[in-house]
Amino acid sequence: MDLRELLTHLHDFVQLPEQNIDITSIEMDSREVKPGALFICIDGYTVDGHSFAQMAVEKGAVAILAEKPVDVEVPVVRVKSTKRAMAVLADAFYNQPTQKMHLIGVTGTNGKTTITHLIEHIFKSQHKKTGLIGTIEIRIGDTSYDVKNTTPESLTLQKTFHQMVEENVEVAMMEVSSHALDLGRVHGCDFDVAVFSNLTQDHLDYHHTMEDYRRAKGLLFAQLGNAYNHNRPKFAVLNADDAATEEYIKNTAATVITYGIDRDSDIRATNIQITNSGTTFDLTTPTETVRVEMKLIGKFSVYNVLAATASCLVSGIPLSVIVEEIKVLEGVSGRFEVVDAEQDFTVIVDYAHTPDSLENVLKTVKEFAKRNIYVIVGCGGDRDRTKRPIMARIAAEYSTQAILTSDNPRSEDPLAILKDMEEGLDTDNYVTIADRAEAIRYAVEAAHADDVVVIAGKGHETYQIIGKKVFDFDDREVARKMIEERK
Repeated sequence: MDLRELLTHLHDFVQLPEQNIDITSIEMDSREVKPGALFICIDGYTVDGHSFAQMAVEKGAVAILAEKPVDVEVPVVRVKSTKRAMAVLADAFYNQPTQKMHLIGVTGTNGKTTITHLIEHIFKSQHKKTGLIGTIEIRIGDTSYDVKNTTPESLTLQKTFHQMVEENVEVAMMEVSSHALDLGRVHGCDFDVAVFSNLTQDHLDYHHTMEDYRRAKGLLFAQLGNAYNHNRPKFAVLNADDAATEEYIKNTAATVITYGIDRDSDIRATNIQITNSGTTFDLTTPTETVRVEMKLIGKFSVYNVLAATASCLVSGIPLSVIVEEIKVLEGVSGRFEVVDAEQDFTVIVDYAHTPDSLENVLKTVKEFAKRNIYVIVGCGGDRDRTKRPIMARIAAEYSTQAILTSDNPRSEDPLAILKDMEEGLDTDNYVTIADRAEAIRYAVEAAHADDVVVIAGKGHETYQIIGKKVFDFDDREVARKMIEERK
């Protein structure tokens, strides 16, 4: 695509000199630049892309998009915001890929990964080629790719969606984080279904207040579109039991479909029964009621299934198919995942890293635990400090013994994080063990027959960040090793 054609999609820019050039790629990372590239200078949290403009030119960039002056020997396009312009240009360069597929976005504090994986599983059962973008990975069909952020930057997103179109993806599911919404990463994404799971405390290191966090999540529904296209209707799938839903209903012009347990809703679960092997409940829609059996455990899992069910129903999947597929689904990596090494006690690894998600997991465990519950929990460094004492309090409240340990301390002192956590405790049923592997060993050695050990916080993660170094660390593998050593 030539530069002149590409710039027709922008309405406020200055180009000096005015020169038409063939653009063969768009990059925001100077290390990825190849001859023929348009390099976009992004002023980020740690580095300013404007400082790498000359390096990009030396590597073959034929034009620069900037919001500050840069001194280079190729045409420079000046805009007010390179991030906003990048979303527009990426969508245009990759030929509006999200308009060529059915796109479902899921936002909320907890449940995004499970909901998107449930939806993916159901669509795959109907022989639809799917794409998925989320916390664990990017997946196109059966091929997986690493992902750096829950929701990538707009340029990476549109490039990924373009690849999906090239590989004949029909339906794509995406986790949409509050950061991504606030920073405009999903600008240009043409969502057909927007899903809200819940809103509880998290990311206050970034948003500072729950009001701002709620506002950021609401952008997904406000941006869902005002036009009513009979051939491509838009739906907002909202949790009727969450107070934020009232605001999101006001935000969107799309058709609203609600789901819930405690309040009247379009898709509702009643008569819920939870065991240590699965959950059953009655699922009521506007037209029928069916009994659902699933291997997923807990009330929070019911909410996730309701969200996925509503999303698939408005996307044209019959309820009978949805119910059958939910029945055979094994679960999602690192989400209430059981570590079975033939021990006589239960070990569960879960990504629970917010107060609400930890409480949900532990409430579920208490419903089936026969004896003691040991909870290993930590809090990430360089993240929301206000939730640390809350996490510790919840762990101690719902367990026989809480083991406070390191999560990803990053640049913080692990002992300082543990001290913050201890401020929420007025009980003595806890120990602090900074070394996460030793904390897991402690719980495994303490457990007896019919006890439950919950390892919370990291879930699917296969690493631990200490300082600036990334170490191999998988809670599931460490737990398995400790169980074997105990034998």
